[in-house]
Amino acid sequence: MKKLILIAVGLFFTLSVSAQIETPVKWSYAAKRISATEAVVAIRANIDAGWHIYSQHVKDGGPVATEFTFPASKSYTLVGTTNEPKPVTKFEPTFKMDVSYFENSVVFQQRIKLKTAGATVVKGKVEYMTCNDHKCLPPDDVEFSIPVGK
Repeated sequence: MKKLILIAVGLFFTLSVSAQIETPVKWSYAAKRISATEAVVAIRANIDAGWHIYSQHVKDGGPVATEFTFPASKSYTLVGTTNEPKPVTKFEPTFKMDVSYFENSVVFQQRIKLKTAGATVVKGKVEYMTCNDHKCLPPDDVEFSIPVGK
């Protein structure tokens, strides 16, 4: 009977460990006014060791590029496109091509022009793909809401 209980407990722990979802990327957000009518929102990805996310600029046939979507707003308009720092670019055998990616952490920045004088909230979504040397996780979407003070 003790053996049966030990086997059941062992199976329970094995199944619960294998069912855990991997989340190697943690997102954080900030905003800073740069004038009375403009601000910059910063979208930071903290990436676990050994993992990486891809640049916004990936060639066809490669991994899913990081993509930011901002719905239309009455409070602000986007100025240009979302900026990113210089990525690492290396050949990845999985995709049989050079790909650009970020390790450890990366901060993407989007400039906005404010239409109102008061505080506003910048809403959007980031789609990204995470890989390490052994596997890639399915692309993920994360919605965000970033307050921009007065």
